Amino acid sequence: MYHPYYGNYQMHSYGYQPVYWAYPNQVEQAARNSMRNDYGPEPFVVDIEEATKQNKNYRTALWTGPNLQVTVMSLYVGEDIGLEVHPHVDQFICIEEGHGVTQMGPAKDYLNFQRHVSEDMAIMVPAGTWHNVTNTGNKPLKLYTIYAPPNHPFGTVQRTKADAMAEEAGYGQSE
Repeated sequence: MYHPYYGNYQMHSYGYQPVYWAYPNQVEQAARNSMRNDYGPEPFVVDIEEATKQNKNYRTALWTGPNLQVTVMSLYVGEDIGLEVHPHVDQFICIEEGHGVTQMGPAKDYLNFQRHVSEDMAIMVPAGTWHNVTNTGNKPLKLYTIYAPPNHPFGTVQRTKADAMAEEAGYGQSE
């Protein structure tokens, strides 16, 4: 499967460029990688802006390692991530496309921090902080998020928010 935004693209446009593998097992590894969406924990380079904008799923784990996870997300107009808290996970959220609002606070019913967010803005969520991001724009809100340590199982793909809520029930992810 060819993914032009995953860093394995041509550097110039002189037609097809053959790939020369240094080791035979790299061919096998490349074949395995092309069949999955989570590229961790191997070294990986990605155009994160393009990967984020191309994502059409509510949440897709792009890279999961033992200490860090990167996911890309797409929120429909009016949709939110859902009020949640991660007791032992710090989170970094970057908006790549669209407009929204983020809310944070020390308690589920006390969100005393609110900011409008848009393209190229970053949100830092300390562990133990209740938070939510809502799409207030007129097109999908595209963002990526970094969790430290990882917060979702390796290879997570949740096509819709309803899928995410069903999968995460009982994990303490949301309200």
